[in-house]
Amino acid sequence: MDQLSFSDAEYSGKRKQTRREKFLGEMEQVVPWSRLERLIEPDYPKAGNGRQPYPLATMLRIYFMQQWYSLSDPAAEDALYEITSMRQFAKLTLSQGRIPDESTILQFRHLLEKNNLTEALFAEVNVHLQNKGLMLRQGTL
Repeated sequence: MDQLSFSDAEYSGKRKQTRREKFLGEMEQVVPWSRLERLIEPDYPKAGNGRQPYPLATMLRIYFMQQWYSLSDPAAEDALYEITSMRQFAKLTLSQGRIPDESTILQFRHLLEKNNLTEALFAEVNVHLQNKGLMLRQGTL
């Protein structure tokens, strides 16, 4: 997300930070995103002749938000359109014109499951958080 859209600029000027924004800000800081991306990267689709895949960082953050907020694939897609803080956390803007649809989100989840990566991801996060003296619990919207 290199350039703010008008809606993002307006949103960033508001005064009160919501609990969701605080939580996502904390998760941005404490989750070892680059280590998790390295676990998935060998199995993630590469850019080729077809449509460009979404950045791995984006899909990984969407997957984690699904877990934290108990979102189905369609609900995750809706949340990315409706909730600015979640869209920003996933490194997306509406001005890009591309938000992953529910089938793309489903395909990413299936990729993780097919390659037995879900347990490895959460084990990596839990070890990392425990080393920092933190604990993660499920949230709600």
